[in-house]
Amino acid sequence: MTITTDLIYFRYLTEEDAPALLSLMHRNRAHFEPFTITRPDTFYTLEEQTARIRMWDENRSADKSYNFGLFFKENDELIGELSLFHVAREPAHKCMMGYCLDHAYQGKGIMSQAARLALDFAFDEAGFHRVEAGVMPHNVGSIRVLEKAGFQREGVARKNVKINGVWQDHVMFAILEEDERPRS
Repeated sequence: MTITTDLIYFRYLTEEDAPALLSLMHRNRAHFEPFTITRPDTFYTLEEQTARIRMWDENRSADKSYNFGLFFKENDELIGELSLFHVAREPAHKCMMGYCLDHAYQGKGIMSQAARLALDFAFDEAGFHRVEAGVMPHNVGSIRVLEKAGFQREGVARKNVKINGVWQDHVMFAILEEDERPRS
């Protein structure tokens, strides 16, 4: 399955994408680390990236998460990841959205486009009623991505996620299926 705009597309990753995923993680290790859970050095191996893709396939088959690679249309370069995870069906029909983008491409509106595409998938294909996202308060770029995609700020989840060994607050956002949102 491929979802596309004029500039980007995203699709499920395959094991053949593991080298490109590893390259993305290596290029952005220092950039991603302040925003992610602590990752051991083994995370930055081809074996681990292949294992992640296999796990994503299993989780998708079990309706637990939907993980995508984000690519430039013109050259098929893997530039990011986007996931819908913590899937809860009856009675909530909701999930969380997470994403990362190569630091070289940030600030260009790419992730805002990708978020809108992901919402189209979440509501129109996966049948979710609500999509949530949490962002550390100092991550202004990510907050802007969510706002541009139509998410509404709902509050602060205090000490919500342990990032690099420290419990961090997260500003919580959500969007409902019936909410007005920009289309991709």
